[in-house]
Amino acid sequence: MKTSLQIAAAAPLAPIQLIAEKLGVPEEFVEPHGRYQAKLDLRLLDTGRPRRGKHILVTAINPTPLGEGKTATSIGLGMALNHIGKRAVVTLRQSSLGPVFGIKGGGAGGGYSQVIPLEESILHLTGDIHAVGQAHNLIAAMTDNSWYHGNPLELDPERIQLRRVVDVDDRFLRHITIGQGGPKDGSPRQAGFDITAASELMAILALTSGRTALEALADLRQRIGRMVVGFDTTGQPVTADAIEAAGAATVLMRQTLKPTLMQTIEQTPVLLHAGPFGNIAHGNCSILADELGLRLADYVVTEAGFGMDLGGEKFFDIKCRYGNFWPAAAVLVATVRALKSHTGRYRVTAGKPLPPELLHENPDAVYVGGANLRHHIASVKSFGVPVIVALNAFPEDHPSEIEAVRALALEAGADDFAVSRVFAEGGQGGIELAEKVVRAATGVTPEPRFLYPLEWSIEQKIHAIATSIYGASAVEYSERAREQIAAFEALGWGNLPICMAKTHLSLSHDPKLVGAPENYTFPIREVRASVGAGFIYPLAGAITTMPGLGADPAARHIDIDAEGNTVGLF
Repeated sequence: MKTSLQIAAAAPLAPIQLIAEKLGVPEEFVEPHGRYQAKLDLRLLDTGRPRRGKHILVTAINPTPLGEGKTATSIGLGMALNHIGKRAVVTLRQSSLGPVFGIKGGGAGGGYSQVIPLEESILHLTGDIHAVGQAHNLIAAMTDNSWYHGNPLELDPERIQLRRVVDVDDRFLRHITIGQGGPKDGSPRQAGFDITAASELMAILALTSGRTALEALADLRQRIGRMVVGFDTTGQPVTADAIEAAGAATVLMRQTLKPTLMQTIEQTPVLLHAGPFGNIAHGNCSILADELGLRLADYVVTEAGFGMDLGGEKFFDIKCRYGNFWPAAAVLVATVRALKSHTGRYRVTAGKPLPPELLHENPDAVYVGGANLRHHIASVKSFGVPVIVALNAFPEDHPSEIEAVRALALEAGADDFAVSRVFAEGGQGGIELAEKVVRAATGVTPEPRFLYPLEWSIEQKIHAIATSIYGASAVEYSERAREQIAAFEALGWGNLPICMAKTHLSLSHDPKLVGAPENYTFPIREVRASVGAGFIYPLAGAITTMPGLGADPAARHIDIDAEGNTVGLF
């Protein structure tokens, strides 16, 4: 089979205006960036179109380090819905350059189920990530500048909490010392960098909402203004508004509010917007992209980052709260190889071939590893939403193993099961899944059923997530985390939802605990407050907000060939 990049290069592309026409978007709201991508003007919100679409969430079991094709399934489902006569749009996050040049790759699908042009979709796109990073670093610079010039806000330099950001994996920037060189260069203090996807501004972009374009811009401005950049010497928060940086940051980001329209390999419309990671942020594309999709299409297929325990739970408890919507159905993606890996018998390493024994026919291993699938099915059902398990099929899967997945999915309470072959067959390979999704989504959309009320304390909400979604029996807090929680509740931030940062490779905090671990203690080492975005941000286990490059990063293999074509991107 050809590589994803070769398949993408050979695919016919429609002018972006034709893709907009498929959604009924008038030309006046289409802002082309070249021939094949465009920003959608948010004045579309002002036209009074009501929501008419069904929201479909695509989530997954805990993946192997190689990923399991959740994005390809989302894209393929959108294409398959078009095959059966439904107007569909797929809403996805924009790819961060960190994973693209690291080891995970881009977030544009693959094979015959991908967003094209592939290279543009996973690299710079229309510049939103760069704008977010620039706005974030401007606020950070203005914060230090306020302290340097007389410190009128009495900032405590040891409690300036805003770190710089850069859109690349770089472990050497996790902990740094700034302000070296003498009095004219500031004063030395410990600081660090996060990856741009973990910036609070990225979360703000993804959670901004409004009934009109002007309301959305005002919401962006207010959220940025509420960002807490640090604390003063009395322990009171200092905001981006207080240092007079929020206005300029809003101007830098105003164009980022417009989702980017692209197309799949079969010319199904795709909206790419915002890029928060699922393991260290809330892992969903923007509310605004979904809002436009619900007004323009019959079905909006949206993907939540990583597993149901991460992007899926945050979709319900954070995104749906602020977006004021709820899905009609959910698709839970699984693979035979991931279920086998959840037995703990096989070692799967990112960037390396699968262990040969993992590919041997072994339906019993599938059933044992299926504990992870059973747990995630129960998690989706706890939100009151019908769930279809989609097995993303690989050529090496054996029929007996596929049947084992079908049996354990239905036995665990899934509403239906489908084999998805969209990677190899495109939309045609997802028709079974599309038909079952339509059947499950027919009728009245379920009423919202959140995991916790906002009135609960921060610790009560963390406990609910850890025990109900992660399977823990208890939560343990560091002394620092308890102090932070007490301070946040004293400041009136206790009523915010929770955005947990933890590994994506396990239900727990520990990537080595595969399957469905039970009777373990879930550790919280630190708690941060993203007041502008609107959530509390606990860090569990060894999770870091700045990834590092592996021994063989993808960037080593990306180049230009003699004809000027990009090679090695996939």
